[in-house]
Amino acid sequence: MNSVFTYFKAQQWAFSYVKNKDVTNEEIDRILCGLKGWNTTDLLINYQTEMPENEFEEFKALLDRFIQGEPIAYLLGFQSFYGLNLNVSSDTLIPRPETEELVDWILEDNDINQGLSVLDIGTGTGAIGLALKQNSANWNVMLSDISDKALRVAKQNAKNLGLKVETVQSDLTQNIDGKFDIIVSNPPYIAEDERKYMDESAINFEPHLALFAENNGLALYERIATEISKNLKNNTVIYLEIGFKQGNAVKKIFQKEFPKAKITVKKDFYDNDRMVRIKYRGEKDANDENIY
Repeated sequence: MNSVFTYFKAQQWAFSYVKNKDVTNEEIDRILCGLKGWNTTDLLINYQTEMPENEFEEFKALLDRFIQGEPIAYLLGFQSFYGLNLNVSSDTLIPRPETEELVDWILEDNDINQGLSVLDIGTGTGAIGLALKQNSANWNVMLSDISDKALRVAKQNAKNLGLKVETVQSDLTQNIDGKFDIIVSNPPYIAEDERKYMDESAINFEPHLALFAENNGLALYERIATEISKNLKNNTVIYLEIGFKQGNAVKKIFQKEFPKAKITVKKDFYDNDRMVRIKYRGEKDANDENIY
């Protein structure tokens, strides 16, 4: 490398280096900016600044790993979600834009000024629960996950963001005491036969514990439906992220357990079924007329 190598030249070298690779200029800029903690404006301002050789070598190494399929979020160790900068690791899923729509739905539905109690099951990085807490300071939020390693990431994110939340290691609701106004979960929901729809990077790098579920991806919804009663108030609302082919199946699971519930399936911005809301209405009573 030339001793006088600017960030602009590093960028242009990278554009040429990945030619004929499945890499965009925007992805290169994201890696370069992420390495420096910059936004795109910072990069433009520093175009003619000399780049230290050790930084260039690190940039090249990250680029090589990306070319091999490793997600940018894992390369850099963080991901933006709902305006929050969240640490991620190989023990957590990478938060996705579709899940931001679930946060939108919850915030639109509920009074952010009330002291509501919220449980985020399978929290991973803490993305959903922390986004809710950030936008609803009066809500009391509990983050839970079966993975102690994932929960440590969520705790660190809460600390970094200055958000006071409770954390509990739990297999779904097994270790969860108390009742909640809002329960939300983005559980593993991918069926084994849906691998063909997935990016190779997700299959190769993201934790399978947080991706795949048995019974055509429905096993965790079935468990939530049968195990959650002890944590429900008479007007608890449950919000779930689902797979794009699971709307009717998940609705039926909760209809069976809670015949009095009002259940809504909502599409995402790709027009795929992506979210389910279950408005619980007191103790289930199979003799009552269903309300949908």
